[in-house]
Amino acid sequence: MRIVKLDQASIETLLAELLKRSPDSYGQYEASVAEIIQNIRTGKDEALFAYTEQFDHVRLDADSIRVTEEEIEEAYEKVDPDLLEVIRKALVNIRAYHEKQKRQSWFTTDERGIMLGQKIIPLRKVGVYVPGGKAVYPSSVLMNVIPAKIAGVDEIIMTTPPGRDGKLNPSTLVAAREAGVDVIYKVGGAQAVAALAYGTQSVPKVDKIVGPGNIFVALAKKAVYGQVGIDSVAGPSEILVLADETANPRYVAADLLSQAEHDEMASAILITTSEELAAKVQEEIDGFLQVLSRREIIEKSLENFGYILLADSMEEAIDAANAIASEHMEIVTANPFEVMTKIRNAGAIFLGENSSEPLGDYFAGPNHVLPTNGTAKFFSPLGVDDFIKKSSVIYYSREALEEIHEDIIQFANCEQLTAHANSIAVRFEKKEEK
Repeated sequence: MRIVKLDQASIETLLAELLKRSPDSYGQYEASVAEIIQNIRTGKDEALFAYTEQFDHVRLDADSIRVTEEEIEEAYEKVDPDLLEVIRKALVNIRAYHEKQKRQSWFTTDERGIMLGQKIIPLRKVGVYVPGGKAVYPSSVLMNVIPAKIAGVDEIIMTTPPGRDGKLNPSTLVAAREAGVDVIYKVGGAQAVAALAYGTQSVPKVDKIVGPGNIFVALAKKAVYGQVGIDSVAGPSEILVLADETANPRYVAADLLSQAEHDEMASAILITTSEELAAKVQEEIDGFLQVLSRREIIEKSLENFGYILLADSMEEAIDAANAIASEHMEIVTANPFEVMTKIRNAGAIFLGENSSEPLGDYFAGPNHVLPTNGTAKFFSPLGVDDFIKKSSVIYYSREALEEIHEDIIQFANCEQLTAHANSIAVRFEKKEEK
């Protein structure tokens, strides 16, 4: 990892480098994604099966694209019982956390005959995209599905790419059943996103698409946004560790590498006030690289987007952390709770040396679908609110409207919207004539 003195120039350079990881920087793929989406819109199932054969090397049809009960039962037989128990424990924690996010409709009234309120309505149909192929992410199934179930979504449809044998990973299927997915389709990539957005003979159109994926999935979600809702256009994983001289360098190094192993575009950043810690973390990283299985990916990630930033003060370090707005932020300082109060921008904040990032990925309960590429400045983690919509409710009695109708007419006339003014005025025509 590069050890860099933190100043205005270095932080600006770093932010520019990190932005290169954004899906917005991969315009060369947009034409290909647009072509896939258009072909799915027009060719529907025929195009969907053709792309699945082309990209996943599996020949599917209307009968085999949908996962059967027999396949799910087979998955339960193949999954290690100990893993199933862990999935169920994690599910309990995730559900308990997200239950606290649930909102209720509300209404207020007053003696003038006015009722105002907000009606909370769950989405009717949601599509959950789960990466597949070589990757196995049952944790992502839980994180995307459980908030939707708590919100009250009527139907949850999952898509995930099949292996070359036409089957799905057993742990993914088991997690889907445990979380409450209604239907699962063996399809991935941009073609799956297009199918969920526009519908085919086999795959129904949904109201919103959530879930992570590769650059083609991210660009496809971006392209169909507006036709359907999406959670976000997520980029590669990232971690920022904010540490002082009290931090354990071995722990810090291990946590940085936990995200660097995701892919070559992942970002791992340490901001510290201690030169000694910086040097020791670098030593620990070198040692871990000798034994970790994904060494090649980690080395590429650290070469591309790995930084150790040396700050003169904790205030300077905090300012830099807020500017980066990392997906995952660990605070490993003498008083992490005090530092946390000064953090404005982070997807998830982990406090203290025992709260390592994988705790949030799998088990603690908060969602691991988080804003990336600096979007933590204005986006939040996936949650129950992502699976509801709100309608305003307005009722005025005639007496209540009469009291303020001239104010509305004056406002409308100010904006030269005479039909707006007339809509109010006609209700009091007889009174005005008198």
